[in-house]
Amino acid sequence: MPQEKSLYQDAAQPIAARVDDLLARMTLDEKLAQLGSLWVYELFEGQTYSEAKANTRLQHGMGQITRLGGASNSNPTASAGLANTIQRYLVEQTRLGIPAIVHEETCSGYMAMGATCFPQIIGAACAWEPDLVERMTTVIREQMRAVGGHQSLAPVLDIVRDPRWGRVEETFGEDPYLVSRLGTAYVKGLQGDDLGSGVIGTGKHFLGYGVTEGGMNWAPAHVSERELREIFLPPFETAIKETNLGSIMNAYHEIDGVPLATSRAVFRDLLRDELGFEGIVVSDYFAIDMIGAYHHVAANKTESSVLAMLAGIDVELPSTDCYGDPLRQALGQGTVDMALVDDAVRLILRTKFQLGLFENPYVDAGRAADIFDTGDQRALAREIAQKSMVLLKNDGDLLPLRKDFGSIAVIGPNADSVRNLMGDYSYPAHIESLTEMMRATDNVLGMTTPEAITMVETPVPMVSVLQGIQAAVSSNTQVRYAKGCDILGDSTDGFAEAVEIAQQSDVAILVVGGKSGLTDDCTCGEARDRATLNLTGVQEDLIRAVHATGTPVVVVLINGRPLTFPWLLDHVPAILEAWLPGEEGGNAVADVLFGDANPGGKLVMSFPRAVGQIPTFYNHKPSGGRSHWKEHYVETNVKPQFPFGFGLSYTQFAFGSLKLSTDTARAGDVVDISVEVTNTGDHTGDEVVQLYIHDVLASATRPVKELKGFRRVTLQPGETKTVTFHLSVNQLAFYDRDMVFVVEPGTIEVMVGNSSVNLPCTGSFEIVSDPVDVSAAKVYVCPVSVS
Repeated sequence: MPQEKSLYQDAAQPIAARVDDLLARMTLDEKLAQLGSLWVYELFEGQTYSEAKANTRLQHGMGQITRLGGASNSNPTASAGLANTIQRYLVEQTRLGIPAIVHEETCSGYMAMGATCFPQIIGAACAWEPDLVERMTTVIREQMRAVGGHQSLAPVLDIVRDPRWGRVEETFGEDPYLVSRLGTAYVKGLQGDDLGSGVIGTGKHFLGYGVTEGGMNWAPAHVSERELREIFLPPFETAIKETNLGSIMNAYHEIDGVPLATSRAVFRDLLRDELGFEGIVVSDYFAIDMIGAYHHVAANKTESSVLAMLAGIDVELPSTDCYGDPLRQALGQGTVDMALVDDAVRLILRTKFQLGLFENPYVDAGRAADIFDTGDQRALAREIAQKSMVLLKNDGDLLPLRKDFGSIAVIGPNADSVRNLMGDYSYPAHIESLTEMMRATDNVLGMTTPEAITMVETPVPMVSVLQGIQAAVSSNTQVRYAKGCDILGDSTDGFAEAVEIAQQSDVAILVVGGKSGLTDDCTCGEARDRATLNLTGVQEDLIRAVHATGTPVVVVLINGRPLTFPWLLDHVPAILEAWLPGEEGGNAVADVLFGDANPGGKLVMSFPRAVGQIPTFYNHKPSGGRSHWKEHYVETNVKPQFPFGFGLSYTQFAFGSLKLSTDTARAGDVVDISVEVTNTGDHTGDEVVQLYIHDVLASATRPVKELKGFRRVTLQPGETKTVTFHLSVNQLAFYDRDMVFVVEPGTIEVMVGNSSVNLPCTGSFEIVSDPVDVSAAKVYVCPVSVS
């Protein structure tokens, strides 16, 4: 007779009942296994799955498998087959048959062979188009699910105010509202309408990670509680409240002497109790061991495990370390309560039931490849890349370029590189990183088989900017190429060739910038923090040499962070910020240079004039952003090189007068703010209409401007559209002197335009209600309608 199913195996039962039933059956070994994780290569012998290693590593089950696609050389078909093999072992050869969650990185697409490599997220953010981000992560969800993936370690919801920080490129920028809107869209695309077919989003890094000492990764942050709540918390809070975000990851750093991985106040009091977060909290990689090894607030791994468990870290990533035998010892010593472990396991099991893993642990490996590298996916990657680009300068309308020039010189270290079009969480970048770390003497990954992975150039077919230009121009145009110099280093041996081809050409396109990744030869990306923000090596000298020929110069920046380039601003007529545009970046840059796409991207970070100006951000307090009564520095203007929200177009736009639906309002009311926008130029183009407010007089200091709404609109030449922001008064609440989240009476200035400094449409209304606590009635989104 067939064996009767246990309650937890019955899909008709409520998830809560299934969790309770399964938890009651588990041994301590099986519970601890659920708190841990395992690199996929830890199951390999060479490059092949090893049943013998599975018998050792998976005998009690496993909470998560780390980067099944991202830490192997598996293509989609092989990856799906490997996922099935691992899940089959867990389902059929462990006592309780609990499948594992497979997590992956997805900052610029699913980080795996064959997966779409989208523009790095700071570029995607510059499109100012939440729907575009949601479409991107919908593709990520479909690709991950096709190969057995269940959790994305993204989005990065950190507010970043220091461009020296290497991880700037992983963020949506400096503004809490913009990051909230784009981050929420990111999660919606990942998780879908039902986690049964969705991928868990992971908001990271909780909390206050993007504003550290000296712009250095893992360094302390010095932020007050008010700033933490008003600036750094909103993107996480919005994602939790608006999308039921499934996971949170801790930040590496400390605030006020407390490493975040040990902070009960942050993870239990704030995240769980106040925000009502119900998902799983995962550790950033190695963060639990770092409590002792890096922060020195624990004497050993056992103490580290206790502090993390008390704080509320449910899952240890990327491999089981402190939550293995060290946590077992802590339980035996009574320094941590078994109830805390049970609580964490309960959350993990609930998540697995929500994902449908018990009913559908396997995928169709035969169909996996059909979900990858499709024409529609490539078209989307190209569209995002086009819309991400920010035109910083275009004197004399040098751009767009003619396609029928007699000769074009394409010069620079990034001109013919496809690798450098990708961000730090692209597949090649992480294969490089894994290879570097496993060969290092300290070998933090504990990897003993360097043959487990091999280097790759690209995850999918790609073309360079040079190749994109060659494909775009007329058949009569001669395209000459010279590298000129490297990203790093001081060799000028290639200058002569670059100068020679520039002299022979009608225009010179210099493609410069950086290389993103985590290895020593990279100039941006995680752990690649900088002390200066100029172009590295001799790249600016190369531009100067080419400029001296008298040939018109266009500079294309391929880079992951804001740079300072005062000489370029004074001498180069056209500058295009292309960020790290991904697999279709070469074609997309050419599209913009030659006018097949009109740049409409807007900056999501202020560009400083000099490193000594940092931090510079638009939403500073009244006493910020200037130097006393003299205003400016001795050496330079205090204003940014380029302001937040800035970006040019090949056409021009005019704003009509601003109209308000009322001149008085109360807490809970909605004020409609309308403005007409007209394309007064000759090209179809996109304008990002931006709404800012200023609370004139308040009980606590308020920013000089705050973004509260935005909408990207496409306009034909001569076309006018009306953009209406439906602003809730509750969106204007802040923490008063007593740290109560209130709407206060007073005058609210309203400003609409196309950047944080170009705001031609102004008005005001009065809040006439008494101060009121609206902490239970927060409004996170300003809807926008276009007619």
